[in-house]
Amino acid sequence: MPTHGELHVEVFLDSVFGENAYLVWTGRDAWVFDPSFPPQPQRILAAARTRDLAVGGVVITHGHADHIAGVGAIRDACPQAAIYAPRGELDMLIDAHANLSAEFGVPIVAPAADHPVAPGDTLRLGGLSFRALDVSGHSPGGLAYYCAAAGVVFTGDSLIPGSIGRTDFPGGSLARLLGNIRDHLLTLPGETVIYSGHGPASTIATERTENPFLNGEYDE
Repeated sequence: MPTHGELHVEVFLDSVFGENAYLVWTGRDAWVFDPSFPPQPQRILAAARTRDLAVGGVVITHGHADHIAGVGAIRDACPQAAIYAPRGELDMLIDAHANLSAEFGVPIVAPAADHPVAPGDTLRLGGLSFRALDVSGHSPGGLAYYCAAAGVVFTGDSLIPGSIGRTDFPGGSLARLLGNIRDHLLTLPGETVIYSGHGPASTIATERTENPFLNGEYDE
């Protein structure tokens, strides 16, 4: 289980879409990032109970169905958990057409967000601050969350190790996504650990040099 100073991170892989959800905590204060389909949220809740953590927030990087399917389960078990979601994607939590699940025949909705988050906003977990970064382009208003003190960034599906998020969904834009990654992620310190929506952990330095979409090998 990775530890970054005061911040602890546990990864939970969804077996349907290969989506990563994260239980993160400092002291007893905990958040869940992007919970997906069962049994992933149940496994997260069991881990939180085992560690005697108080889940105070569910933090959403973007509103596609595989990143919000478990929000309701977490909220039902932890009524005190506030839901933080991108300001530009609030409709995606409560509208199965907006989050694309209706088109797949399995409509998914989540509770409405308690706290809309805009780029530049700061969220606090215990004594740690997380800054919201604009990484829209995979989705209309996607955010990454960067904790400088811990040296980690949760990127959702914007920057994926060795790749980037697809941009052919409604509201997607390849040019906007690449611009946001270059302006808001690749400018972070090279040792920053990337926790993505899919795939293993990486670092900013690795993606700068080895990601073909970002190192000049890929022609827009």
